[in-house]
Amino acid sequence: MVSAIVHSLLRQNSFSAKEVSCCSANDGTSERLSNDTGIMRFDTVEEMLETPPSVLILGCKPQQIKDLPVSVGEKSSHCLLLSIMAGTTISTLTDAFPKSRNIVRSMPNTPGQIGYGVTGYLFSSTPTKKDREIIEQILASLGKAFELGEETDLDRVTAISGSGPAYVFEFTCALEEAARAIGLSKKLAKDLSLNTVIGAARLMEASESSPLELRDQVTSPNGTTQSALESFTADEFRTIVRHAVEAAKSRSLELSNE
Repeated sequence: MVSAIVHSLLRQNSFSAKEVSCCSANDGTSERLSNDTGIMRFDTVEEMLETPPSVLILGCKPQQIKDLPVSVGEKSSHCLLLSIMAGTTISTLTDAFPKSRNIVRSMPNTPGQIGYGVTGYLFSSTPTKKDREIIEQILASLGKAFELGEETDLDRVTAISGSGPAYVFEFTCALEEAARAIGLSKKLAKDLSLNTVIGAARLMEASESSPLELRDQVTSPNGTTQSALESFTADEFRTIVRHAVEAAKSRSLELSNE
């Protein structure tokens, strides 16, 4: 996701490559990002913070926050901190970066890689006009961004838009599997399922009708679609989705407390 942010900001000329730098664990991530984009790379976060940046984006694994040396918190003094880590609370971030000028906890999703993401975010304290504009600029590069009213909303956002793309991918897999089960070839099953989901999403985006209204428009009385929808209802499809969302929200809360 950090790579998606960097690529989007450079593509939109929001920042130049020489204004952005990165570091990562010794896994090749920062090397690849630097090679792909031309941004500066550092071996360690301490080295990167020798000249404190205006904005510091955290995209590491949540458990890595606890392993950061105290010097990192000192060297990030006066930085605007943007976290995209799931389940990492503002309190945890404040403990690790006590001298930052403000902290933003956010939850983007993977379609941000192509500019169609959804992000919920929250400032730890009232931001300056400039800091608000910077955060909006960064997150808008991924797609749509929504400022939230309270931190508990982030666990709800995680369960809906954060994890939501996986639900759509899973539904598409199920549709493809069903297509093969009724006798379609592997390639045709894949093409039909994928393009049906993409087309339906684009129609929802372009239409002034609600998803429910669009559903009803394609459902003829006693027709094939009605038969399928009645099967969904009998199997409590919406209950299944609600339970999945509740499970994701619960896990987000657990991560916040670990």
